[in-house]
Amino acid sequence: MVTLQQRSILLLSGLAITAWAQLAPPAREIPLYPGVAPGSENWNYKERVAGTPDRPQAQNIVRPVLLYYPAGKANAVGTAMIVAPGGGFRTLMMSYEGVDVAKRLNQMGVDAFVLKYRTTYVDPDAPPAAAAGRGPATTGPQAGQNVRELGGKDGQQAVRLLRQRAAEFGVLSNRIGIIGYSAGGAVVLSTVYGPADGRPDFAAAIYAAGANSNPPPEGPAPPLFIAVASDDQSVGMQGSIDLFGAWIKAKVPAELHVFQTGAHGFAKKGGGADHYLDRLEEWLKLNGWLSKGSK
Repeated sequence: MVTLQQRSILLLSGLAITAWAQLAPPAREIPLYPGVAPGSENWNYKERVAGTPDRPQAQNIVRPVLLYYPAGKANAVGTAMIVAPGGGFRTLMMSYEGVDVAKRLNQMGVDAFVLKYRTTYVDPDAPPAAAAGRGPATTGPQAGQNVRELGGKDGQQAVRLLRQRAAEFGVLSNRIGIIGYSAGGAVVLSTVYGPADGRPDFAAAIYAAGANSNPPPEGPAPPLFIAVASDDQSVGMQGSIDLFGAWIKAKVPAELHVFQTGAHGFAKKGGGADHYLDRLEEWLKLNGWLSKGSK
């Protein structure tokens, strides 16, 4: 006999699958690693879909990949941007922090690559409320592992892979950027502060988790675009402000937008946060990443 709880889970799963099918399909799916991702050798469960029709999600990512959304040939400028959705490292918000962003970047002439990085295991039999929690893995197949660190390494590998295979995708190896949201913003910061070969040429941290006043890394530090809402009750605004200050102090180009309203996820509409991608486009244009040819 199917319980009411099980019926609710089945209904939500069906809605999520329907919503997932409505997302624009990628031109290609590109594995980040030639085999099993290092650290995931014992992860023997399947990826799952979750969320709601208007906010489809991906969970239990074992095999990290890039979903390739190329710009139209007529307006492609030779710039690539990785898109790292947020979701507390337990889920990936695949629409408004993923595919929707990729399609908007395509309009700018930018080739977009949505990053499905590894996430904390969510028990598919747990009630929805339990699956919504956050935090590092303490039990289950990932016990003892730092999944957030693995997600950051996936971001670094994504940059490294695109730079190595830039010619294959028709982009320039010195025009590889990354944008990330919330937990995806933490992935962005992992690439910014990581090894030089996995460091992007420019980056955008949108209501990024883990933003603080650390100085830029030694060597070439990427220019930063930063956006957050002043009423963000999840990550707050101060970390983004401090991050901006550190870049300016080090004389590395940076731009900061603190919107009066928007809340976390820019879910509260009616303010400037509704148009943050317009501000991003202006910044990309200012720095030459929307012009055709090499910088």
